Amino acid sequence: MVDLADSYSGATRSITLQIPEVDDQGRVRTRARTLNVRIPKGIRQGQQIRLAGQGGAGFGGGEAGDLYLEVEFNTRGRYRVEGADVYIDLPLAPWEAALGATVEVPTPAGAVDLKVPPNSQAGKKLRLKGRGIPAREAGDLYLVLQIALPPANTAERRQAYEQMKRDLAFDPRAGMEV
Repeated sequence: MVDLADSYSGATRSITLQIPEVDDQGRVRTRARTLNVRIPKGIRQGQQIRLAGQGGAGFGGGEAGDLYLEVEFNTRGRYRVEGADVYIDLPLAPWEAALGATVEVPTPAGAVDLKVPPNSQAGKKLRLKGRGIPAREAGDLYLVLQIALPPANTAERRQAYEQMKRDLAFDPRAGMEV
């Protein structure tokens, strides 16, 4: 597992492998082996990192082969990756979506300030061009807007929702054929 942020900047990470070996009595035992792996900037999920000469020993005392590591991103559940594009769900308060706002957004390359346009709807995608996984043609970072409702867990909050119900006369299902 490679941290998504490592693809943005490149990194060197240590990994420990359990290597099977045959001892002098012919028994197979495992030995821990630690390797430093260079993760190149812009690597994508599914690509392989080749470690020359770090694989298993050849037959009859031959040279060790190459070890290939297939890249899988550790997104910590926050990000989704499709090719070079990265997606993140961005929760907004109803007033931020309705009125517009500037919100701080975490990205694999660090936090950015994002201007949310007024009257934004849940599911709308805002694109930060070139902020996806870096490459010759960098991917894009997409922020998928999600509306997070404050809970109506106090009398005052329930009253605020009742007031909105009366004042706004809003039917989210208007236009649906029922």
